[in-house]
Parts: sequence; C-alpha cells; structure tokens
Amino acid sequence: MIRNEGDTLRRVILAAPLTEYAKIDDLAAHNFKKPPDKDRAIEQHTYLRDLLESFAVEVITLEELQGHPNSVFVRDTAVITPDGALIMNMGLASRRNETFWIEQELSIRNIPIIDHITNTATAEGGDVILAGEIAFIGNSSRTNNVGTDQVARVLLRMGYRVRITTVPPPYLHIGGAMSVIAPGRVLCTGDVFPDRYFEGFETITVPQSDFISGNVITVRPNEVIADSSNKKTIDILRKNNVIVHDIDLSEFVAGTGGPSCLILPVLRK
Repeated sequence: MIRNEGDTLRRVILAAPLTEYAKIDDLAAHNFKKPPDKDRAIEQHTYLRDLLESFAVEVITLEELQGHPNSVFVRDTAVITPDGALIMNMGLASRRNETFWIEQELSIRNIPIIDHITNTATAEGGDVILAGEIAFIGNSSRTNNVGTDQVARVLLRMGYRVRITTVPPPYLHIGGAMSVIAPGRVLCTGDVFPDRYFEGFETITVPQSDFISGNVITVRPNEVIADSSNKKTIDILRKNNVIVHDIDLSEFVAGTGGPSCLILPVLRK
C-alpha cells in the first residue's frame, strides 16, 4: 500500500487508451483542450508503461471504462492508503461512474476498500498526496469543502496529520502544483502554497508555467518521470540532483492530465 509518495514505486494500475480516450463528443464536458490523436496516445502510453516496467514496477493494465474517455486518468478515482483504498466521488460530472468501475477492479485484485466519499462531497485522487506522517489535501474545482472534510476524517483516523490548502487556477488538483519526490522532499510551484505549508520538508520550488508545473511520477527517491514540455521544472530538478526521465505525454496534456494522473499507485516501499 502507500504511506509516502516519495518511496520507491512497486506496483501501479494504468488504463490503456485503446478506444475510449479518443472518443470525444464534447470537449468541455470532459475538460479536454483538444481531441487527442488515438495512435499517438497509445504510443505515448505504451512508452510510459514500458518505462515503468524497466524500473521493475509491476504494471496492472485495465481496459478503459466504456463511454468515459477520462478513465485513462486513473489516479483520480481512488487513494490507496496503508490500510486500503478510499474511493472518491468525482468532481467532474462526466466522470462519476468511474468510481464504481475502479472499486470493482480493486476488489477483484483483493485490495481492501476502507471508505467512500459520499453525498454532496466531491473529491478526486489528484487532490490527495500522502507524505509519511503528513497528508496534503487540495481544495480545488474538483474537491469541495465537504470532500476535503471527508477525506481528512478518514486520514486522521489512520494517524496522518492533515494539511489542507486552496488550489487556484490553472491547476485542477494539488497534484499539478506539487509532488513528493523523496521522503521529506517536495517539488512545488511558487506563490501557490501558504507559508509553512511544507514545514519539515525540503522544497524545490519551480515557477508557475503550466497546470502540470509541479506534476511528476516519483519512481524512486530523487528519480522521477516528467512530461518533456515541462522544461523549466526539469532543468531545476536536475540542478538539484534529481534524475529526470522526460517523455512525451502531449496527448494526455491535451486532456488536461499530467504524468501522475495516468497511474494509480498501489504499492510503494
């Protein structure tokens, strides 16, 4: 399971963009910037999968949920905690059925379901980042006040200390503005987070240049995967002795997703 996003990645779930991702009938409803190119999306996603497997990460690949192009951004559907999965309640209306899909897929794989975000609460997995004793939670356009409260209650029961902050545009989630890149070390964008929000952590601060400025996949402490368009972040990380594997994920940036949006981490240690 997951206690700290900065630990070594061991097992992930992906949803391959084989059919549904390119079936966009309403860009606004799915929050896409432009229609993706199906063949390029498959090529880019396959490269990401192969790269993860090269790090000895076990990759579980799901079929997309029919009629749900955003289901490729599997990170948002759940948060895997040390005790099991917290099933989210999506803030984007067109994604609501994805949580039933992921709960079934997790149950098939014997991953315990510990709780659900319910009723008027909305919360997406990109707004929850676990960092050892601390859980960072974003109050965003996708995760409302009731959602942050419900997520916080679950994590407080598990012994986390919770830090909640408002996530401003252009970021969809807190995960667009920050990532835990090693135990005790955080990548974050400037002028987004309140003073002392990262107290106790070393921070690498990068400029706000895009909605994925702070978004990377940590594969091992101080070794990450980043989208190749995120050039300023990549340069600053490398200057701070972080190994960066930059890959082209432009077809998923078109769908307003960053690298970490494409994986649901199941095990880190």
